Amino acid sequence: MKIQPIRRERARLPAAERRRQIIEVTTRLIGERGFWGLSTQDVADGCGLTVPGLLHHVGSKDNLLIAVLEHRDETDLRTLADELGVPADLVWTGRPGVTLREVCAALVRRNAAQPEIVRLFAVLEAESLAPDHPAHRYFRLRQRRILESLASIAPGDDAERPALAGQVIAMMDGLQIQWLREPAAISLVDAWEAAAERLFAAR
Repeated sequence: MKIQPIRRERARLPAAERRRQIIEVTTRLIGERGFWGLSTQDVADGCGLTVPGLLHHVGSKDNLLIAVLEHRDETDLRTLADELGVPADLVWTGRPGVTLREVCAALVRRNAAQPEIVRLFAVLEAESLAPDHPAHRYFRLRQRRILESLASIAPGDDAERPALAGQVIAMMDGLQIQWLREPAAISLVDAWEAAAERLFAAR
């Protein structure tokens, strides 16, 4: 479904505000259509811009995708830090007293409150398995970074922590897919808590 265009250049927004608008419109469109179904024309229409005006702010469609992903990661980290009551740079240090289970529970609560964003990442992660996808490298490095971060605050010895981190991600991703398909039938938070009881048993 083509979105109705806003009158072009109706208002000249400051660059930072315009960029936020572009990211918000692009996020919504990718969530609905995936990256391959996204057109710069539709993004431009949604922002009241011409395509050249849009590209002036973002450079290219590929750059726009990476900007959306980086923005969501930064926003989620700040929100997670607030939820845990620690500075953002301490979330993945295990200090002061932040455990892997607490971090995971906060992540799940955050995700349960933003199904559109979770759907966006699920769609893009699947699409980006193709080596020629513009986010292929981004998601590969992101997965590596997340696994290392989770392992850094996981209980157990050096041999056990990476395996537990991998199991946590697998469980989280699997539950999110089930929840996205049947949101009325599944509570993501409750499903995660039940899984966490098994994952973290005797740890």
